[in-house]
Amino acid sequence: MSPLLIKISKDFATIWTTIDPIGNVAIFAGLTASLTRAERRRTALRASLYAAVILVVAVVAGQIILDAIGIHLRSLKVAGGIILFLFGLQMLFGRLDAKAGAPEPGRDLAVFPLAVPSIAGPGAMMAVILLTDNDVYTVAEQAQTGVVLLVVLLLTYILLLFSDAILRIIGRQGAAILVRVMGIILASLAVEIVLTTLGVASWAPVSR
Repeated sequence: MSPLLIKISKDFATIWTTIDPIGNVAIFAGLTASLTRAERRRTALRASLYAAVILVVAVVAGQIILDAIGIHLRSLKVAGGIILFLFGLQMLFGRLDAKAGAPEPGRDLAVFPLAVPSIAGPGAMMAVILLTDNDVYTVAEQAQTGVVLLVVLLLTYILLLFSDAILRIIGRQGAAILVRVMGIILASLAVEIVLTTLGVASWAPVSR
């Protein structure tokens, strides 16, 4: 597999697991159960757009802000890997924020808790910052990651639109299983980030 496809695959896996579209389907279905079909569609669209704006801002300005306050690249990567690992464990053992509950009266459901923290949560923000590191990736590679991010957000929007049908097919237990599988994948990717940053060069697949 070419380096380009490897990076795209890793970007997709990392962004997909941190955004967690399947887990958000269950949350969206529960929070919008009392809305009409048209209102659910508008809520799904606004939540996806708000999340896209937040994550694009994180891509563009996140590292600039971190560099301005003097956070070194290696420290950012190790911290980001640890955060993503903990996020993966949270997905594996049960989302603590799944009970985010109904929004406060007068608040927009699409903003809280759907856009933040369900779709554009801290794990997703840290992931996109790490995957578009100015000191590691070229502008073209960062643009590729941006495209992958938009694709994942588009897929998330589509899944939200069909949340009822999806839950009828796989059930809430099926959704919970998929979330936990994605948690294992994210935890593994996070471990790889930390080990690579710490220079554990011998960390490689063991030949059989």
